[in-house]
Amino acid sequence: MISGATALSFVLVCLLGAMAPGPDFLVVTRSAILGGRKAGIAAGLGIALGVFVWVVAIALGVAAILTASAVAFTVVKLIGAAYLIFLGVKAWLAVRRGDYSELKEKAAPTVAPWAAFRHGLLTNLLNPKVAVFFLALLPQFLPHSASTAQTLQLAALATAVSIGWFIVLATLVGSLRRFFTAGRVRRAMDAVMGTLLVGLGIRVAVQS
Repeated sequence: MISGATALSFVLVCLLGAMAPGPDFLVVTRSAILGGRKAGIAAGLGIALGVFVWVVAIALGVAAILTASAVAFTVVKLIGAAYLIFLGVKAWLAVRRGDYSELKEKAAPTVAPWAAFRHGLLTNLLNPKVAVFFLALLPQFLPHSASTAQTLQLAALATAVSIGWFIVLATLVGSLRRFFTAGRVRRAMDAVMGTLLVGLGIRVAVQS
């Protein structure tokens, strides 16, 4: 088992990584704005599942193959970049359509929780930098002859950190949804989110 002090240090590093602005942050924020707290939390759960899959893949050696192969890394990177750009273009199209009638309290959410979960999961799984991050991070917190069980313990901790942080973020943004769904604010937010997502997609695509 991983010692308490090591586990705590790992949790703190994972929390800082989760809080850093990036694709995951944008997807959860936009889901919470469009679909409310439940959609934001669903997106966060999708991201957390992606984190768990990446760490398990590392334990099984799959992620090591991905990072060792320039072709595989590039393919996954470009698919992930295209997906981010797709989400950004969808936001821009909403701005172009300009249909921003005020949402009623009982109106159906613009983004369903399942769709938000899928967006979160795909955004994380199609980001090979998550694999690189954990491949660099895990050896710092595992003993030299670490067992698969110890790696899975860290996977569970990383997943729990992701869930906790994104629940907080989704709850905060969801509580302000009435403000964000006002016509002018919603239009501005879609324009900003769309620009950021497309910009991130392009950045991911061109970075080595």
